[in-house]
Amino acid sequence: MKHGKTIWITGSSDGLGMLAARELVQAGHRVVLHARNPERARRAMQQVPGAVDVLVGDLTQPEEVKRLAEAANQIGRFDVVIHNAWVYRASSRDLFMVNVLAPYMLTSLMLKPERLIYLSSDMHWQGKAQLNLDPDRVSYADSKLYVLMLCLAVARLWPDVLANAVNPGWVPTKMGGAHAPDDLEKGHQTQVWLAVSNESEARVSGKYFFHQQPQPFHPEASNEKLQDHLLKQCQKLSGVVFPKNTPANREHYY
Repeated sequence: MKHGKTIWITGSSDGLGMLAARELVQAGHRVVLHARNPERARRAMQQVPGAVDVLVGDLTQPEEVKRLAEAANQIGRFDVVIHNAWVYRASSRDLFMVNVLAPYMLTSLMLKPERLIYLSSDMHWQGKAQLNLDPDRVSYADSKLYVLMLCLAVARLWPDVLANAVNPGWVPTKMGGAHAPDDLEKGHQTQVWLAVSNESEARVSGKYFFHQQPQPFHPEASNEKLQDHLLKQCQKLSGVVFPKNTPANREHYY
């Protein structure tokens, strides 16, 4: 490949993120990894030969997320960012922080890429958007509805970016468990396809995919008032403002 893309994948020290990173490296793209601590970062670089770098930061800590965004911007403008990091068995606050607020902060603070991919879940159908969002009362299903809402808001407010969400399925990763019924390979291939494919089916925005096919989603996710309310709540909780649509996206708010 003569002109590979530069791609950052959060949560790529294991699981689906690592599998996506390996495939993208093998296809000739410049991949930057992410891990929550130095030990996992060293292991990730060993597990993904050919990755160009790894950024370290704990997504449960807002100040570390801000530093991550700064480190990413020092590398330069990414072509693609895959917000793959997520937690399942965690406190409500960590569910919200990792699955929703960290993607919001990184999206807002980083130089705007060409493509953004967010990991949601079929469980988002069981989620409910709270008008008075309390991070200590967020379920996993809620968090996956919120990140889908974030994705759709980005697609609406930044028409020059291709922003899509993915349901990877219940796959046999460390989090999913050995007996998870869905296909592990297909679990990461939609992210890879959306990241680099020039097929017209992949060059869309504001969609929710499962196995490379757009799927219906919870009607609350496309409610623009709820989306705007979520952005305001995330701003209030993080102190980070979602930037207006500027091509360079060089205005960052802390």
